[in-house]
Amino acid sequence: ARLRPAQSARTATNMAPRKFFVGGNWKMNGDKKSLGELIQTLNAAKVNADTEVVCGAPFIYLEFARKQLDSKFGVAAQNCYKVSKGAFTGEISDEAVVVCGPGLQLFSVSCGEHLHVEKTQLIGQKVSHALSEGLGVVACIGEKLDEREAGITEKVVFEQTKVIADNVKDWSKVVLAYEPVWAIGTGKTATPQQAQEVHEKLRKWLKENVSETVADSVRIIYGGSVTGASCKELGSQQDVDGFLVGGASLKPEFVTIINARQ
Repeated sequence: ARLRPAQSARTATNMAPRKFFVGGNWKMNGDKKSLGELIQTLNAAKVNADTEVVCGAPFIYLEFARKQLDSKFGVAAQNCYKVSKGAFTGEISDEAVVVCGPGLQLFSVSCGEHLHVEKTQLIGQKVSHALSEGLGVVACIGEKLDEREAGITEKVVFEQTKVIADNVKDWSKVVLAYEPVWAIGTGKTATPQQAQEVHEKLRKWLKENVSETVADSVRIIYGGSVTGASCKELGSQQDVDGFLVGGASLKPEFVTIINARQ
């Protein structure tokens, strides 16, 4: 396959291209029967070896998913709390995730639908604690519809990114997911041009506020009603390094999305 201009430039400066990343967020869906059938489909599929794939299983199925899924797929928890233990009813600790199986990682500190429920500072604390426990993090950011219509998308996502950046020391364990809240579970998808515009500006923000190296290497993925029909054009954008997939990750078309870059 031909390299995109951005990849060619990175190769020219002896920097490896960013590895495409596809996360499947199963959310609060499935049981052992239905997830077992999905896992069989994934295990049997021919998937792009140059794409990193991680499936975010419901917590009670983490161990099941790790044992059943082929080793070419990563498995991750969908969320974890900011501390190791305590009187926090219903919360899940990073340590509990770690003991579920080797190679597990934290899928996201907060999915987009929760961004405006949880305080931004709490999200930063979750990032910090997860990284301290050796977990990788997919950290979600994104604006609501009224914020986009008000023209403050950049302001919102930059503020969210700053809180995350303030809590990160090792960016090699972090993936940023731009997940506009108005496109989650609604069937609405940002156009490839809209996604590219925000990703490009996020990368510029990282260059100016963290470092050029981090800006060039960190993967920024798109989430928001990604489907087999929309993935190829979205994935062809210069600064879109993969996807965070919701409903479609529970369907056979997830394989098409994984192979969007082929």
